[in-house]
Amino acid sequence: MEETMKRLLALTLSVLLLAGCAPAAQPPEDVSTPPPSPPPVVQPVPEPDPDPRQEAIDALLSSMSPEEKVGQLFFAHCPAKNKAELAAEHHLGGYLLFRRDFKDKSVQQVQEEIAAWQEGMTIPLLIGVDEEGGTVARVSGNPKIRKDRFLSPGKLYQQGGLEAILTDCQEKDALLLSLGINVNFAPVADLSTDPKDFIYDRTLGLGVEETCRYISAVTAQMEEDGMGSVLKHFPGYGSNQDTHTGSALDERPLERLRQVDLRPFRAGIHAAEGGTAAVLMSHNILQELDPDRPGSLSPVLYQLLREEIGFNGPALTDDLAMAAITGYAGEESPAVLALAAGCDMVVLSDFQKEIPRVLAALEDGALSQERVDEAVSRVLGWKYDLGLLS
Repeated sequence: MEETMKRLLALTLSVLLLAGCAPAAQPPEDVSTPPPSPPPVVQPVPEPDPDPRQEAIDALLSSMSPEEKVGQLFFAHCPAKNKAELAAEHHLGGYLLFRRDFKDKSVQQVQEEIAAWQEGMTIPLLIGVDEEGGTVARVSGNPKIRKDRFLSPGKLYQQGGLEAILTDCQEKDALLLSLGINVNFAPVADLSTDPKDFIYDRTLGLGVEETCRYISAVTAQMEEDGMGSVLKHFPGYGSNQDTHTGSALDERPLERLRQVDLRPFRAGIHAAEGGTAAVLMSHNILQELDPDRPGSLSPVLYQLLREEIGFNGPALTDDLAMAAITGYAGEESPAVLALAAGCDMVVLSDFQKEIPRVLAALEDGALSQERVDEAVSRVLGWKYDLGLLS
């Protein structure tokens, strides 16, 4: 019995010893509370690179008075007298020169005259001319400036194809720039294959594919040369009559314009990637789009240019002194009508009368400050892209 008790005691001690060596029991884990996650790392949003072009435009725009802004919207016919004084007084955006402005003058005389105008300007002038070649040659029509008149695009193409046109374009740009002219109101992007059309002699005279290649190549060449271009006459003149002498009703359907006449304008706009091209609006009344207004005064036509063609550069009117406009506007200001419709620069001779009318429209709300600032920004952008604001 005693022996049995000793064995039981020894066994109990062994069990207790083993229990003492085992690890202590762990409390049950709380599975309902996950460990805290580290805070998310917030990546800083990178600041966009500053756009020096837009900064320059915005800074200049914010410093301008209403008179300075409105003056920039006028591409005025060069007056016969007091040219420098009037340009500075009215803060004009540009002067458009005609044959009379070059008559009997030498290269040096023209250079000195234009330089004198620019000298008095806070914001440099756009100096423009219609030097299409052929029947429209304001500069080369003066033998003191160039021995031979520049040929029309159609004649050049017949003589040497697109290569001859581009060589001519380079010579033309070099001459105009040497005189101080920075905008040529060319090329003519209208399509015409009928010699009886009013516009035919000023066009390439060929179909849409050839005209698109021509417009694209010439606009790109002008940009490379540093010359401002003006694609005209949007949305294409077609076979319409001369709007210098009266109104013209264009009955072409919109789908025809899209498939044919608008294509050269698209080609030229896409070729001028550096922003040196403008578009000139015709006075033709588009029956299908806006039967009540000339194109240059129609918000619908500007909407077509901006939204469908995608052009955000300066839109100019054709000359507002033409009969197609004077007959329509009556006693109203054609400049106010054009700017309210979406134009950025008006082309006319009577700027001393029209500038006060635009200022009055801005003051009484007929023309919004937003619309004026938008137009001025495009004009300043054009000048920046042509190197006039650097």
